[in-house]
Amino acid sequence: MADTPETETSASGATGTTPGSGATAVTDRGTARLAKRIRAFAAEHGGSADASLSHLGDSGYRLVLVGADGTWGDVVTRHRERALAAAESAGVPVHESFDGEMAARVRTGPYEWSRMAGSQVGGPANPPAAS
Repeated sequence: MADTPETETSASGATGTTPGSGATAVTDRGTARLAKRIRAFAAEHGGSADASLSHLGDSGYRLVLVGADGTWGDVVTRHRERALAAAESAGVPVHESFDGEMAARVRTGPYEWSRMAGSQVGGPANPPAAS
């Protein structure tokens, strides 16, 4: 469920600011769209989810979601406020950190294990080093 960062564009075509405010624009439509995706994830994975918010630098913020069934996914947005508002709207609590309790709930499958171990357990081979 990895996503690309979202951007906002006002009707005038300007991106990222609200006239006169000097602050970053966080559109209600964008927040609603993100909340809808978070609700859909929770519904598909046991009916509920928990989240943890991470700052990605210039890319924005990553909201890591852990469903009731242990499936994990994420959504990325440029604005911290949007991520928090969308999670609240979706009824998903946001934890201060991805702590041991949340991590213990995550269930990984063969794909994740093969990616973590690489060629050691039959995963994709590492690409050859560039000369």
